[in-house]
Amino acid sequence: MAVFGIDYAWGRPGPAALKRAGAKFVCRYLSHDRTGKNLTRAEAEELSRAGIWLVVVWETTASRALSGRAGGVADAREAQRQASAVGMPAGRPIYFAVDFDAGPSHQAAINAYLDGAAGVLGRFRVGLYGGYGPVKRALDAGRAAWAWQTYAWSGGRWDRRAQLQQYSNEHRLNGVSVDYNRAVADDYGQWRVGDAPPREEDRPGYVSVGLAAEQELPPGVWTTVTWDREYADGDDQHPAGGPDVLSGPARYALTAAVRVRGLPEGTRLRARAVEAEAAAPDRFDAGPVRDFTAAGEETNLLYGLAADVVGKDRRVRLQVFQHGPAPARITGGGARLLFWKG
Repeated sequence: MAVFGIDYAWGRPGPAALKRAGAKFVCRYLSHDRTGKNLTRAEAEELSRAGIWLVVVWETTASRALSGRAGGVADAREAQRQASAVGMPAGRPIYFAVDFDAGPSHQAAINAYLDGAAGVLGRFRVGLYGGYGPVKRALDAGRAAWAWQTYAWSGGRWDRRAQLQQYSNEHRLNGVSVDYNRAVADDYGQWRVGDAPPREEDRPGYVSVGLAAEQELPPGVWTTVTWDREYADGDDQHPAGGPDVLSGPARYALTAAVRVRGLPEGTRLRARAVEAEAAAPDRFDAGPVRDFTAAGEETNLLYGLAADVVGKDRRVRLQVFQHGPAPARITGGGARLLFWKG
């Protein structure tokens, strides 16, 4: 679910007005400005006490990112100094603004600027603010780890990798000009003075899938369950309509339930998780096998793995085997999985 936030430069709406508007975070500026644009330590502490998260962006002039590597180095050094002074915890990202309609011909200079910033901060802390084009090109080239995309110069397109979206400008809040934003990732670079969200490696991803269409379950063979309904998959681990629940490498915990119909009472069934090679799914490593006995016309199987690891270029799937005399049917079910990357 998207989280609503606000960005502003000059003027201060104040925590009470921000909270009345429903803002959970604010995006604030770092720069060379001396006329009141920048985030201050007092403001950061006031917002933090009110429970409002902060995100910072460096912007001097709209096209400053065309200054190349040297500009990126200089700006990142000053941005880091200012961010530390206002209380930003170590390791949090800084976004750098490309606040104009940057075309493909500008990208080499922008990438060099981001390279310069990465040389100071580390690539994992470099973010980019801009329209669809520069955001997409920078992410494609691996020049930024974070992206804050504006609707301006974007032609209605959104890059799904961007953690932040600025979707509407020029609103008024408590007499201050503000823009509306939404965070579409759990971690979008937010922090409070003395506080940061859990590290990404400590926060599990989540996949929840289910079955809408029935699937034949022939006797005497392992059948891979196909999940054709997707409830949650913010990290794109499950190709829509396919059998894969998770792409490695990752640690994971899996719980799956399958409903089977059409087996005589007492028929033996088995279930297992497999980790199949992405390029050759018929080659796989099988996990623990759980045994079940059909209860009659309808049987529910519950399979779980409390902790396991799937390797690189492998996919987690669920398989079911039935020992009956004739084909049965998988008529429903679901799988839920928590996973940790890195």
